[in-house]
Amino acid sequence: MNVHLHWFLPTGGDGRGLVDRHAYASNLGDGSASAPPGRAAAAVRRPDVEYLAQIAKAADRLGFEAVLTPTGTWCEDAWLTTAFLAHETEHLKFLVAFRPGLISPTLAAQMAATYQRATGGRLLLNVVTGGDADEQARFGDHLDHDSRYARTDEFLAVVRGAWSGTPYDFDGAHYRVTGAHVPVPPAPTVPIFFGGSSAAAGPVAARHADVYLTWGEPPAQVKQKIDWIRGLAEAEGREIRFGVRLHTISRDSSRHAWQEAERLLDGIGDAEVAHAQRLLGRSESVGQQRMLALHQGSRDKLEIHPNLWAGVGLVRGGAGTALVGSHEEVADRIEEYHAIGIDHFVLSGYPHLEEAYWFGEGVRPVLLARGLVPPPPGARTPGGIPPAAGGR
Repeated sequence: MNVHLHWFLPTGGDGRGLVDRHAYASNLGDGSASAPPGRAAAAVRRPDVEYLAQIAKAADRLGFEAVLTPTGTWCEDAWLTTAFLAHETEHLKFLVAFRPGLISPTLAAQMAATYQRATGGRLLLNVVTGGDADEQARFGDHLDHDSRYARTDEFLAVVRGAWSGTPYDFDGAHYRVTGAHVPVPPAPTVPIFFGGSSAAAGPVAARHADVYLTWGEPPAQVKQKIDWIRGLAEAEGREIRFGVRLHTISRDSSRHAWQEAERLLDGIGDAEVAHAQRLLGRSESVGQQRMLALHQGSRDKLEIHPNLWAGVGLVRGGAGTALVGSHEEVADRIEEYHAIGIDHFVLSGYPHLEEAYWFGEGVRPVLLARGLVPPPPGARTPGGIPPAAGGR
């Protein structure tokens, strides 16, 4: 099975560093960890449509299948932003993150069906249940962690029911709907990406996810998650594919890649790391706690597996690891994850425009030569022959 490569759309802002890259720095619930008050902001690229279109067009041209768009009070709305960008791209799909419980599941089903028709089938959905109580409270949501997953379970049951083509009734603890349906079911049906490392999350993934997403832990730990979710899904009579969320720092040589990783941390002081770790330590997310355990707030021994660097997680929430190395080494690690069952790779880098090119022109040709990815859609040389694989 081919590897599916996806990129990230920084709708909260972009920049050359791990800290002070958000345009909306006044919001503290940004999915990462804000810098301590008083730090001067570095050059931040605002997430206007023009800049995001540059990234989306680059991802489209470089052969990425989709771009993940985040959700939260720290970034632009994912539905609206990607709807604008669909007209700027040709093949690119949009992995739209959204939070169940903030809108009606029937309305969400209708929005997804409309989006799918309007874009010619270019929508993927990333369901984010939410692991930060403060961030959920900003939306008026005060359920506890496990109750949020129970609500997500019901929410996705209604969404799939509304897509079934016949009126759907549901009577649960969180939702009661009668005759839920959309005028025309989405075609193709919208794939659902879902993540969660807690005991409450696993059964929800088993019942509803098409692709289970995990953050970039070492392969042995990722394999444990895959086995866990696969077992739960088999008990439900379902098969699930698997994906991993990682950053990348790929260069023509391993030395240059590690120099870039060091640069990202050079301007960050110990006080900033400690501040970030205090904020992240309050998270209810089991996945976030697993990310913190990889480095325990220390700059020592951040290469936790060959070419897998935990430095991002010192100051950033969510995905806290990066693949660092030469193009061939990064391709090796992707092949290693693929061998244990990972098919989808949701990648990013700082800044997202430049790193998309480093990966797309450096690593992707290596993967193409190994038969793991197809040529980019419509790719041709002037003579009409698909381009040969090679390094950047």
